[in-house]
Amino acid sequence: MSNQSEANNRTVTLKRTFNAPIKLVWEAWTHPEHIAQWWGPKGMNTKVIEHDFRVGGKWKYTMQMPDGNEFISDGVYLEIVELKKICSSANFRPMTEGVEIQALFEKNGDKTNFTFNVIHPTEEYCEQQTKMGIMNGWGSVFDRLGEFLEEK
Repeated sequence: MSNQSEANNRTVTLKRTFNAPIKLVWEAWTHPEHIAQWWGPKGMNTKVIEHDFRVGGKWKYTMQMPDGNEFISDGVYLEIVELKKICSSANFRPMTEGVEIQALFEKNGDKTNFTFNVIHPTEEYCEQQTKMGIMNGWGSVFDRLGEFLEEK
């Protein structure tokens, strides 16, 4: 069992406070028709191919790149705690493979505190992903999520 600080060295964390109640933020993460609206950077069209929202269930989303190539996200749900957390294995091909993602939700009055962790298999891989701009990538995704929630 690896210790927590070692895991922290393999983890990229983004935090946001969304101006929306926790139930709405949870629904944005768990309903395929909502996911398609915000998953992926601005200007990307996301298709939900598979969405089996249960522990052991698979998910798969594709995005059409401007150059016509497909960008594929997929994984298996590892842990789901209603209105609290969603943990999943994840691949974001062609850039990232074999990570775990954790979406953590916390009620903050009418708002929602949100923490997103990407846990990499090694520190080296984590460092490489950070250099590749993982923070900006996910940052723009969560900007879209914020906008989506404002419109609800």
